[in-house]
Amino acid sequence: MAAGEADFAGTHLLIDCWQASRLDDIAHIEATLREAVAVSGATLLHIHLHHFTPNGGVSGVAVLAESHISIHTWPERDYAALDVFMCGETHPHETVPVFARAFCTDTIQLSTHQRGAAANPASDSSTGNQRTAS
Repeated sequence: MAAGEADFAGTHLLIDCWQASRLDDIAHIEATLREAVAVSGATLLHIHLHHFTPNGGVSGVAVLAESHISIHTWPERDYAALDVFMCGETHPHETVPVFARAFCTDTIQLSTHQRGAAANPASDSSTGNQRTAS
């Protein structure tokens, strides 16, 4: 992939959905993940979801040929955390409206990261510190 002049491995979206609903409906969550995969142009390999009790939260992942989409929900807080990481000829940002519509929210916090950027591969972007394998 390329963004401007810099090459990178993939786009990683961190999505926080607040004031969200249907976060305990595992069938709805699976259908939403499938729709997100379809609109992004990714290739679904497998979906695994787990329904927690007593709060009804759901955690799971859609494993993609191009990486993954994960979800963790807290129905008691009306909150869902999603992670969309894709490489190749995909469109990860197209998933955001799918999640907003599916979880009935306009309150979304989104951050985008270009993973594996070739410009400074040994840099820790959060601190600027160099990292080396031991």
